[in-house]
Order: sequence, then structure tokens, then C-alpha cells
Amino acid sequence: MEVRLRRLEAVQSMLLEIGQLSTSCTDIGQFLRAVHGALGRIMYAANFYVALNELDGDPHEVRFVYYVDEMDESPDPDEVSLLASPDESPTAWVIMNRQQLVMTAAEHHSRQRDGDLIGQGTVAEHWMGCPLLDQDGQALGAIAIQTYDTGHTFSEEDQALFALIANHVSSALQGLQSMDRLERAVRERTLRLEHEVAERSRAEKLQRALYEIASLSASASDTGVLPGRLHEIISGLITARNFLLALYHPDTDEISIPYFVDEKHAEAPVKRFRYGLGMSSYVLRHKRAELLDATRYAALAGAGEIDEPLGSEDIASWMGAPMLLGEQAYGVIIVQSYDDSVLYTQADLDILAFMASHVAVALARMQSDRAIHRAKASLEEQNAALNSALTRLQEAQTELVRQEKLASLGRLVAGVAHEINTPLGICVTATSHLVQELKLVKEDLAAGQLDEEGLNGFFDTIDQSLRIMTTNTQRAAALVRSFKQVAVDQSSDNIRNFNLAKYVAEVLLSLQPKLKGKPIRIDVNCPNDIQMESFPGAVSQIVTNMVVNSLVHGFDEDQGGTIRITGRLEGEHVLFDYSDDGIGMDQETLGQLFDPFFTTKRGSGGSGLGAHILYNLVTGPLGGTIKVNSAPGMGLHYQLRFPRDQRKGKEKAEEKAQEKADVQA
Repeated sequence: MEVRLRRLEAVQSMLLEIGQLSTSCTDIGQFLRAVHGALGRIMYAANFYVALNELDGDPHEVRFVYYVDEMDESPDPDEVSLLASPDESPTAWVIMNRQQLVMTAAEHHSRQRDGDLIGQGTVAEHWMGCPLLDQDGQALGAIAIQTYDTGHTFSEEDQALFALIANHVSSALQGLQSMDRLERAVRERTLRLEHEVAERSRAEKLQRALYEIASLSASASDTGVLPGRLHEIISGLITARNFLLALYHPDTDEISIPYFVDEKHAEAPVKRFRYGLGMSSYVLRHKRAELLDATRYAALAGAGEIDEPLGSEDIASWMGAPMLLGEQAYGVIIVQSYDDSVLYTQADLDILAFMASHVAVALARMQSDRAIHRAKASLEEQNAALNSALTRLQEAQTELVRQEKLASLGRLVAGVAHEINTPLGICVTATSHLVQELKLVKEDLAAGQLDEEGLNGFFDTIDQSLRIMTTNTQRAAALVRSFKQVAVDQSSDNIRNFNLAKYVAEVLLSLQPKLKGKPIRIDVNCPNDIQMESFPGAVSQIVTNMVVNSLVHGFDEDQGGTIRITGRLEGEHVLFDYSDDGIGMDQETLGQLFDPFFTTKRGSGGSGLGAHILYNLVTGPLGGTIKVNSAPGMGLHYQLRFPRDQRKGKEKAEEKAQEKADVQA
């Protein structure tokens, strides 16, 4: 009955811990890791996993956000896995049916014989899974636990407890998933904003590059100047004594000739004609540059490829290049020669085609100039909006940093309150005891029963109580000073000379009320000649934290044991060892020992600050190092190493800092 009661208390503690974790954790993996650790304290949980459905996705698509298994490899928590059908996968069965499923290895093999392959992993001796449901009864996923050892199976009580835990995990996961989705949305929105900013920046750079390319046709901004300037540019590259610029008008399906220079004709035969007539239409129709001689020109005209040739047909060489921008035709540039000594080549045609393409860009620029200005104004407006959004995001980040600083200050204050509570509590206990003893002495005196032995005993009680009160009030003051050192300035002026063995004895004396009534023995082995020049408050707090942590976490209720404290000199350093033979801890718990607010007794006397502050004191004010070893059933062993004389260490540090400053200067 007592074992069952303790188990129910452990379950209640776990449920409270799940509730606290749901509000303090922001990471689903971290939350489930803590749940797994807590679950292992009430039942066998070596193999444990949680599968969550994808939001608005296929119910068979899940992510194994947490997976610990002795036999099978853990899948990627960010990778989406496709479950088999409910008949083939127990996880899928639990999710689809929204019911608990418990299955033995024999039942598993029985289904295989019937043709249903259950699951994809190693067959478990005992498998138990529960659905994770939201407030509407819809499945969020499944939580499962399994064993491959016949010595560990799940009783009906285990099944009921696991279903209860699954219900609480479901409630917690809803909030965490909502937070996770919100964080994802913020990240995705931030990435989109950054992408849009990058795209806008790239568009502006591209726009500037296009303007630079367009500047090759310097007169593109003036349609009257463009043809003449273009004729000059081309004439500087090839012989262009006969030059024609034809523009295509798609709205009327006509071609106009705004510029014409010819050795035989003062004016163009026609100023405007329908599309389809002459060589201009031939080039536009084929959308490629053409190089013709007199024979080829005559053959095309004779074959009817050229409808009603316009202008003189007595040519020696002829070139025409379409002004194209994509599929959009803007017109044609034509250069011809009447002199047999001036015959154009393919290289000349390439130059003409290149120039025609740039003229097409210039013409497109002229037509879209207003549209570009409107687009630019729109881009600037959107950029301003994006910059405003980024500014708000930066302000939000600054506010988060400020809140974190305030939270850190709050945690420090909580640590101070937690640590000072012990010496003050001891003082209160000693005072109450002294008041009670005084009352008894007064009663004996009034009754005439007070003898010399009783009076001497009373004096001894007064002496011991006053020493305890003096020690703990001094220690409380030292704790305040040491916290000030940790939080403000680790190199404070509180260094003084003290004897390590005597000081440890004083600290242990102040802890007697904590040890009273507990079957815990403390063995101290420390030479009497170790004189310290250091921070006594830090040493007091370190010893107190170690002893209190052993009492709260290292030993079960009414469990006997021994705490051993040894100190010795190694050169100018002190080697300080502390160990207990309590229950110990596994490697995962050991790895989190010095994390702030990590505790194995949440709600049962542990705040998670003791070991964290211990680490800060050893590595900070004492200027030393700390190592810790433990294993389940092997107790806990701290190994501290710190300088005996902090004044020398401080002077050496100052000398090194000065030498470094001199070198840099």
C-alpha cells in the first residue's frame, strides 16, 4: 500500500511537472524529453516515442518528434514519415481509431500469420500506445511505449496511468504546437520579407544595369535625334551611305519610314505602307537578319517572296536587321550599296543585327518610360513599407532582449531568496528551541526543581544556540555578499584569511537542524593547517548547496547513507572532494546538472538553482574548476580545485592584463 501511495504521489508530481513544462518550454523536443524522464520514474520507459500529425495534411503523414529506442534507429524529427494502414501499423491504428492499443509479441506474430504485417520496426515484447487528442477529440498524433524484455511488461495500472499521462501531454502539446506554428509563421514571414527585400534590391540593380545598357543609344530619349545618331554610329562601323529606318505599327499593321538617306533618291518612295510590302515586311516576317546580293535579291523578287519591292532594285549588296525585343517587332534597319566595291559580309551583318537589338531596347524604353516611372514609384513605396516592417521587427527583438534581462534579474533574486532561506530558517529554529528551553527552566525554577546540572545544561543550550545563530546570521550576510560578487563583481573586497577545516566545521554545525532526524552521517577529512586567503561566503554556500542537494536529491526518504568531505593542498591549490553514496543519476541527468532551474524534485523541495549557483561560485569568485561523476546507484562525486590564495591569483591576473595592454599599445 505504501509503495502504491508513493507511486501515485510520483504520478501526481509528474502531472504537475507536465503542466509547468507546458508553460516554461518553447521547444516540443525539450518538453517531450522532460516527459520521458519523468515517465521513467513511475514505470519502465526505455523505449518511448511520440508521433504528431502534419497540420491539415494526410492523417498517415506524421513526424516522429521524439524517438528513443533500444533496437531501432531514431528517425529525423523534421522529416515527414508516411505510416502504413491501421491494419499494418499500430501507431496508425491508434491515431485513426483514437483509442488506446496494447499488444503483446504473441498478438503481433498472430496478426502476421493472418497476413497483416504490424509495424515496420523490431517486434516488441509488449507495446502500448495512446492517442493524443485536442479539445474537439481530433487526433494530434500518438504516444507509445514498448519493451523488448520479458521481465518488463505493462500492468493494467500502467495502462491506466499511461492513458492519464497521454491526456495531460495532449493538453500541453496543443499549446506548444500553437506556439510552434506561430514561431514558424514568424520565421516564414521574416524569410519572405528578407526575400522580398533582396528581390527589390536585385531589381533596382538590374534596373540600373538596363539604364547603363540603354545609354549606348544616347539619343533614345528623343525620337527625332535617334535615327540620325544611329546612322552616325553604324556609319562609323560599316559603310552606310544608303540607310533606312522603318518602324512597325501593330495597331494599324503598317510600316513607316521616319529616316531615309540614299545616294540615288532624295526621299523615300513612300513614307508609310501596309505590312507585307517590300523587303522590310520580308525581314519582319522571318524575324532574322538578311544579307543579299543582286542575284539573291532578284531571285526573291522573281519567286514572289517580296511583294511589290519598293525603291531601287539596282543594288550591289543589301542588309536588313529586325529590331526585336522578344517576340515584339519594332521595325527594321536597312543598309544597302550600289557600288560593287562595297559588298557587305557576315561580320557586317552581325554588327547591324547587334545595333538593331539595342535600338529595339531604346525604342522599348521610350514606350515604357512612363510605365517604368510608375513601377519605380511603386517599388519605392513597397521598399518603404518593408523597411518599416523591418524596423518594427528590430524593435520587437530589442523588447525581447529587455524582457530576457528582466527575467534573468528575477531568477537571480529567486536564487538569493532560496539560498538565504536556509540560514535564516536555521536561526528561526534555534531561536524557537531557545525560547522553549527558557520556558522549561523558568518552570523548573518556579517549582524549585532547578538544580546545578539543569542550569548548566541550560547554559550549554544557550551557548550552542547562540553559536548556531551567530554562525548562520554571519553566513546569511556572507551569502548576500557572495551573490553580489556573482552578479556584480567577482573580484570584490571580501577576501579574508580563514582556516578551511574550522570553517567547514562551522558550516556543518549550522546545518545540524537539516540533518537532525535523518540517518545520514558526515565524515570530514581536512588537515587543520590549510589557511585560505579567499571568499569564505562562497565556500560556505558551496558546502551548504552540496549537503542540501544530497539530502533532497541524493537520498530517498528514511534512506541511510554517508557524506564524505575531504580537503588537501596540492601546491598553491586546494583539492576539495565531496561525495555521497546515494541514488546517483544517469548521464543524461548529469549533463543537465548545472543548468539553471533543472531539478529532479520539482515541487518536492528542489528549485534547480543549487548546482547552478555552486558551479558559478567555483568558477567565478573562487577561480577554480569543478568536475562531477555519477551513475545510478553509485552516488554523486564532486571534485573541486581552486587557488588557496585568491590575492595572489588576482595580482597575477592584473599583471597579465597589464602586460597584454602594454603589448597592444
